[in-house]
Amino acid sequence: MVIAVILLSGCGDGEPKSETKPTVGNGKLQFRANGEDFVRQGFVSKDSWQISFDRVYINLADITAYQANPPFNPDTVKEISVQEKIILPNPKTIDLAEGGEDAEPILIAEIGDAPTGHYNALSWKMVKAKIGPAMGQTLVMGGKASKQGQTIDFVIKLDQEIEYRCGEFVGDQRKGILAKDGEADIEATFHFDHIFGDSDVTANDPLNTGAIGFEPLAALAKDGKLEVTMAQLKSALPARTYQQLTQEILPKLGHVGEGHCKSTPISRS
Repeated sequence: MVIAVILLSGCGDGEPKSETKPTVGNGKLQFRANGEDFVRQGFVSKDSWQISFDRVYINLADITAYQANPPFNPDTVKEISVQEKIILPNPKTIDLAEGGEDAEPILIAEIGDAPTGHYNALSWKMVKAKIGPAMGQTLVMGGKASKQGQTIDFVIKLDQEIEYRCGEFVGDQRKGILAKDGEADIEATFHFDHIFGDSDVTANDPLNTGAIGFEPLAALAKDGKLEVTMAQLKSALPARTYQQLTQEILPKLGHVGEGHCKSTPISRS
């Protein structure tokens, strides 16, 4: 098994370098993060709020790409059977709303000497940022929400720490298949419609019945503004709504395309 540890210097803007040299052919592997069109283009929540984001900061650490054999199924298998892996251990804050409406998923790092093979599993930790625009938080969502002539400028700060372990990317195209001297990418995908729901699907769709929508948050706004932390949400939201957000929605925020992940709360001693 070959393990390459890639260090991102400083805040993660430096060129990554491998601490070990692969013993097989290699190619270029890109790590990407995607908030999907919901973040880049905006959407209408299940309760008819038009939501647009100008920033969505998420702080990730220990992002790890695996060649797993047998393939990892997060629904049935506890551990990833690792053949090869590449780790980005240093935390990095990513703005999922960066770029235009049709922007590519955000490039986290590019590894020029990754071992060839099929990277069919991915894991990462969503942890509190120690520096930068998301300091003290794991996820910061900022933007506007409008409904029936009312507009709310919002900043929602969440600090719940979670580890996600995922299998192969599920989407229109397969990802992570790296040939010698070739290029491939892997993607951590975040489904924000799980939080707010989506007016484009029916009210009784599991996506909407499982989402809290924006209305409970709008109720906390004052003079068209909402800036709220997780501690404030805990005291202000109905207990069931807060439980739904923290125990059911955020643990399922991370995906690989449409592929599901196994999530574990990160506890700090």
